[in-house]
Amino acid sequence: MAETAKDSPLKAVQVEALVVMKVIKHCSQTFPTPATGFLVGMDSASTLQLTNSFPFPTIELPTPENTHHDNNSSNAATAAANLAGAAPRAKSNAAYQIDMIRKLREVNVDANNVGWYTSANVGNFVNLNMVENQYYYQKELNERTVALVHDVGRSAQGSLSLRAFRLSAAFMAAYKEGKFTTESLQKSNLRYQDILIELPLQIHNSHLLTSLLHQLPSPTPSSSLPFPTSLSSISVQSPLYPNFDSLDLSIDPFLEKTCDLLLESIESHHTELNNHQYYHRQLAREQAKITAWQQKRKAENTSRVLAKQSPLPEDEWTRLFKLPQEPNRLEVLLNSRQVEQYARQVDGFTAGVTSKMFVVKGNLLPGDMES
Repeated sequence: MAETAKDSPLKAVQVEALVVMKVIKHCSQTFPTPATGFLVGMDSASTLQLTNSFPFPTIELPTPENTHHDNNSSNAATAAANLAGAAPRAKSNAAYQIDMIRKLREVNVDANNVGWYTSANVGNFVNLNMVENQYYYQKELNERTVALVHDVGRSAQGSLSLRAFRLSAAFMAAYKEGKFTTESLQKSNLRYQDILIELPLQIHNSHLLTSLLHQLPSPTPSSSLPFPTSLSSISVQSPLYPNFDSLDLSIDPFLEKTCDLLLESIESHHTELNNHQYYHRQLAREQAKITAWQQKRKAENTSRVLAKQSPLPEDEWTRLFKLPQEPNRLEVLLNSRQVEQYARQVDGFTAGVTSKMFVVKGNLLPGDMES
């Protein structure tokens, strides 16, 4: 039975409300520095259940004493972000996870490592740190693990952003091989869309918590309630009331920030393309030099044979010339996936704004207002 559950692919992720609240609290406290932690839970057939989470210990960086305060603060923020991004695969945190899981087993609660979580700002989570962390979890700890991404910037606008990702099998094989050249990518047919697999996520509440949520919006009764005579007499009122903030016609500031980040990612993508084109120009120049040298050596050997002398070796070009190394194409793949992520966010935001504009366009266009 266990083998059958292990062989079935993961199709969904179920997150307990406790995990959601702990992840939101930790990510909000460390914002804008990325927050990371590990997840424990159970693997039930094709659904991964996340029942608890624990943040990784933070490392305090020493404050440098220098007159350049702005440079020091930016460098410190970058160093803190790099340390937080690499925390899930650090040796000290691996020992911390093992110790925490051992203590959880002593109190007889779910103690299976099922992944890790990280925070993001405006969808900027597709980077090398995330790939390395998820590869470490899927390869070393447990193949059936997920990366939980909480977007703090998007959630601050009133809409909870919590997503679960896994690395695809094709990308795992390519990353294990460690070759991200043009030839290897063409051979494996790996595209930027094949890096991450997003799993549907569902938040699970206990029955007591669900009952509490249904009672929260209603005012507290002044007197005792009569006991219902039947099940049909119980009027269930939804805890979700109409939100008039959704009728706001102002452009979402989150959309403007996403467009700025999208332009930066496109510029980075063009930079990587220029580097690749420079590599091809360098390679063409070196190959032209090698061809000219080989032709010269062949002519020289022909004259030496006519003079009854021993020919010179024709493979000396391997010592004399050094071909440039092709740049890693992994950054291009990740950057392309990040551009796609920003484009999807812009598309989602503009759809809502455009719908509102069409609803009220009669009051926006001059001359169309009726007196």
